[in-house]
Parts: sequence; structure tokens; C-alpha cells
Amino acid sequence: MEIQYLQYLRDNPKASSEARFSIEPISLEEIEQLEIKYNNGKQFPKVLRELLFLAGEYCYVLDYNIFDSQEELQDEAREWLQKYNRTINRPFFAIDAYNAGEQFLFVYLDEGDDSLVMSAYLPQRNDVQFIESMQNKKLSEFIKGRIDTIKQGYNPF
Repeated sequence: MEIQYLQYLRDNPKASSEARFSIEPISLEEIEQLEIKYNNGKQFPKVLRELLFLAGEYCYVLDYNIFDSQEELQDEAREWLQKYNRTINRPFFAIDAYNAGEQFLFVYLDEGDDSLVMSAYLPQRNDVQFIESMQNKKLSEFIKGRIDTIKQGYNPF
């Protein structure tokens, strides 16, 4: 697969030169199975496909590694929505279990090749919106920003 949007992630496969772990991909076949299950068989946005192809198994700037698979993360996010009686009416794909059980990051699957990163905050509170964008950053910008944060010596989370 040609990497168009996430070259920075491809070129920075580890959090640092001393880091033990490197990004780990999932196969194109696994990506296609996820597309069948979560996007009615339509291809995901290009940037999401690149993310999964480069780092669908492990990514040091996203917190989904507590789950055994991308499918488990998707199913959990949908269960959390049910638990809090919340609904996302557009096709989406969770990319980060932010405050697992209460909040997750996701991208809509119907916004073009480089979707905005969105946050779903599930408990009802007057001071927090259910869905809002993460600083109006597209997924490629979001990933690059987190890599840069790590390079500056800070925790990206």
C-alpha cells in the first residue's frame, strides 16, 4: 500500500531510538474484514487504511493496545455507547480508548480521505459535549502532533 498521509508515522516507527516496541501492522485482509463489518464493505478513508496497515496491531501514539484486536475495540466502543444510552448515527471507527469505558476517539467514515479526529464523551455532563472534534485536527495531523509531543519528551496522552 502506498503511504500518502502517514509518512511521518512510517518514518518514525518507534517512540525513540531506545524504545523496545515499534509500530505493528495488520494485514490488508484484516482491514478488508473490518471494512465489511464496520463500513458495509466500503473502503475506509485512506488515512485510516494507512494507520491500520502501518500500526493496526500496535501504535505508540494511540491507546488501543489494551484490546486484543481492532474488532474488540470497535465492539467495546459500541457497548459503551449502549451502556450510556448514546448513539452515533454515522459510520465511525474508534481509534483510541481514551478513559476506557467513558470516552473514546474516533473518525467518521464518510468524511473523505483524511477525517477529523472526534471525541465521544459518554457520561452526561452539562460542561462536556457528547461529541466534539479534537482541536479540529485531521487524523494525519493528530498522529503527527502526538509523535512530535513524544520527540519533545512529553507523554502524548
